[in-house]
Amino acid sequence: MTIAERRLAGKTAIITGGDRGMGAATARLFVSHGAQAVVTDVIADEGQAAAEALGRNAVFVRHDVSDEDQWRQVLDAALERFGRVDILVNNAGILEFSGMLETTKERFARILEINLVDTFLGIKAIAPAMIRNGGGSIVNISSIDGMKATNGAGAYVASKWGVRGLTKVAAMELGHQGVRVNSVHPGGINTPMTNPTGVKASAFDSIYGAIPLQRAGTGREGAHATLFLASDESSYYCVPEILVDDGVINRK
Repeated sequence: MTIAERRLAGKTAIITGGDRGMGAATARLFVSHGAQAVVTDVIADEGQAAAEALGRNAVFVRHDVSDEDQWRQVLDAALERFGRVDILVNNAGILEFSGMLETTKERFARILEINLVDTFLGIKAIAPAMIRNGGGSIVNISSIDGMKATNGAGAYVASKWGVRGLTKVAAMELGHQGVRVNSVHPGGINTPMTNPTGVKASAFDSIYGAIPLQRAGTGREGAHATLFLASDESSYYCVPEILVDDGVINRK
């Protein structure tokens, strides 16, 4: 890849939930395209290893995304190490299946806190630094479940619909200040969150026999949509909801 082909050269990105899955794939892809990456995650060992594997253009910050004070620490670390923030990828999230009548108030609230409130806190903490720097791009990772319902995932679905709505409002409030806000809606991506038991790819793919490619997507395939929205190539994109799902949402 030539310098001219590096789509994020000179930019600094904060990527939450960057220790594995689509977050780790996004961090690797961003660095390969010239970005400096602040990789955050609540699991220190895995996050540190992920950042170290990316070399000198990446740093790890242990980060509970539901803690407002820790968001300020992430911003401080990014500015101290790289001097600026151009991109925020709100990727961290959790998925749990539980019927609504069996879900406790505490678990429902916790899923919303990690999947939705963290997105709000990230925007609130990082957008002012982008504005001071002349602009930037915020990419919120929602889900196809932010566009439909999934049986047994009420809290997750509610949180991802919330991310979708919050993205629209943030785009309206921040766009005129130079900060673009968009959302990516993955579906059928084979990651540790969606495949926690590590089922073999062939078995996992069998779930998706009714869609065109008849397989699940990879973290890297999901990350490419985020790369586009983070880059200057999407300079006139604000609020588009990019689906990375091979038509899962249209499956009958």
